Amino acid sequence: MSETVIKHAFKTAITLIAFAFVGTALLAYVFDITRAPIEANEKEARLALFQQIMPEHAHDNDLLAATVEIAPDALLGNRLPTVANIAKLNNQFAGVILEAVAHDGYSGDIKLLIAIHADGSISGVRVLAHKETPGLGDYIDIAHGDWIKLFNGESFNKTPAKQWQVKKDGGQFDYMAGATITPRAVVKAVSKALQFFEKHKQTLFVANIEAQPHKD
Repeated sequence: MSETVIKHAFKTAITLIAFAFVGTALLAYVFDITRAPIEANEKEARLALFQQIMPEHAHDNDLLAATVEIAPDALLGNRLPTVANIAKLNNQFAGVILEAVAHDGYSGDIKLLIAIHADGSISGVRVLAHKETPGLGDYIDIAHGDWIKLFNGESFNKTPAKQWQVKKDGGQFDYMAGATITPRAVVKAVSKALQFFEKHKQTLFVANIEAQPHKD
């Protein structure tokens, strides 16, 4: 191999390395300057969702700061650890916001956010993600209808656990004709979340002591 070829190959390698270095540095820079705004937007969006299911009058602390890690639990359907947000009012436990997953949706997992008051009644439920059929099963999403609001104020005291089914199955919850599987999965998941709350509320009460007291 001639000296000219060797020099050309060396220069090409150096050029490629330089481009790789500059490209990596540029990506790192862009990531660094956009990370804070992205995180801020995500927090703002999550807080707006919290306010839909746990109104400001129901708590006086920073929900995003008052968190407790929840280990995988069959009642919540979470296969990985999740985070629960603790609501406080006048420095007392006021409720909790839990993440749950219904694995038996018509088209796959349905991820839910469920807010529960300290007395065991539901403050609100929202669908975080789903793959249900557009125009049919997607009515569980607040963007497509008010069906999800059926859970507002519900509890095991108001509706016995055995009645937490869609009406087709002999329960108390309405559903859209032709789309039974989706609401059935959601009702079941919310019921299990209430069971989780009843089973672990003392632990959540203790976690409340460590949660941030009042927001500014």
